[in-house]
Amino acid sequence: MRFLPGSGRPAVAVIGFGYVGSCIAATLAERGFDVVGVDTDERLVEELARGRFRLEEPGLADMVFAGLESGRLRVTTDIAAAGAADVVLITVGTPVREDGSLADEQLRGAALALAGHLRPGQLVVLKSTVPPGTTREIVLPVLEKSGLTGGVDFGLAFTPERLAEGAALRELRTFPIVAGGYEEESVRAATAFWQRALEVEVIPVDSLEAAEIVKLASNWWIDLNIALANELAKFCAVYGVDVLDVIGAANTIQKGTGSINILRPGVGVGGSCLTKDPWMVWNTARRFGVEILTAGAGREVNAGMPAYTAGLLTDELAAQGKDPARATVAVLGLAFKNDTGDLRATPVLDTVRALVRAGVTVRLHDPLVDVEEAQALFGIPLSATVEEAVAGADGVAVLALHREFAGIDFAALPVAGNCVLLDGRASYPKERIAELTAAGYVYRGIGRGPAVRGPRGARVADWAKAS
Repeated sequence: MRFLPGSGRPAVAVIGFGYVGSCIAATLAERGFDVVGVDTDERLVEELARGRFRLEEPGLADMVFAGLESGRLRVTTDIAAAGAADVVLITVGTPVREDGSLADEQLRGAALALAGHLRPGQLVVLKSTVPPGTTREIVLPVLEKSGLTGGVDFGLAFTPERLAEGAALRELRTFPIVAGGYEEESVRAATAFWQRALEVEVIPVDSLEAAEIVKLASNWWIDLNIALANELAKFCAVYGVDVLDVIGAANTIQKGTGSINILRPGVGVGGSCLTKDPWMVWNTARRFGVEILTAGAGREVNAGMPAYTAGLLTDELAAQGKDPARATVAVLGLAFKNDTGDLRATPVLDTVRALVRAGVTVRLHDPLVDVEEAQALFGIPLSATVEEAVAGADGVAVLALHREFAGIDFAALPVAGNCVLLDGRASYPKERIAELTAAGYVYRGIGRGPAVRGPRGARVADWAKAS
């Protein structure tokens, strides 16, 4: 059976109108497709009707409301609307449990609800990140409760989402899409759909499982790469070496078809993907008796960075003669990465908790986050402005360098003397650091500060040479 019409634009349903789903739905609507977004969150649908869009992504809100106004996009809680679509994209959340196994309630619920309205000729495409085997072993049997047969009555494919927050709309229009299918016709249908929908390169792979592993491999690599950068930063700090100088030089080496590409160190890793996908790899491999070491090692390193970052700050406060238990620190940027308001698994939370445990009085400011959500998560009221947050502060920790923070005139801020400025994402170039120190700040960055102390208080750089 042919799972897509031969000409024209297929109607599309997107089940799960969260970050990934809304980006895809809005983009397809802008490109002239008729799209219906389906979500169980009644509040979300009501907010859209009132003109509020809760996600922060450059350009996304405008695209969503333009789609709604044009009629090309509508959003509903009624799963029956998916029955009229030619292509159904499933983009629901796929969190993991503490043991790294998939918490599949949302996925099973979406597939079961869709099964009640599935019709012959539809193409179902899963985009949520899942352990290999999930599409075949979970989604397919649930959909076949409709009485229809996968690969005969309906197509089934997996095409992983590959978007980074802050650049999602650009990446959606330019990144290649990987497509794996239940059988050859499903692969062909998924390939044809994405080529028609986005006009991007589509890379077909041999199976559903291969496509599922592609996304896990990407995030496994990113998380482990950041872990390498973080440990390299700690190593560079021993000798007072700027880790960015080391990374810049190391990355000039050609290797294979590309170059060494060590990423930047930082306060930690957050978001809904990098913090869970390596655990999916680890847990799935253990089910088959395979012990994967690097996935867990990367997670352990990156999960320890918030405490390490807080320690840099409290140690420097003490070095300046300030008791951390009597100090005030302003934290600027609460989200898990720059230029987003996303608080999911943000490493800033554990950094703040570590500061609070050390007795530090913490103030918070982030212009992009939802204030109520942030206050509930951190348990601390947010300051309305940068000036309010830093007034009299002994330390300022920039843990997400949003565009709004790039032009801060630190020399004009009402901070205390010898204020410690902690650069939590190795964001500032040396020229900026010179400006900050000239303005009276004590700069500390991850892997960018002075050498740490070794035995008997000697500089490690000195006793290492002597040994």
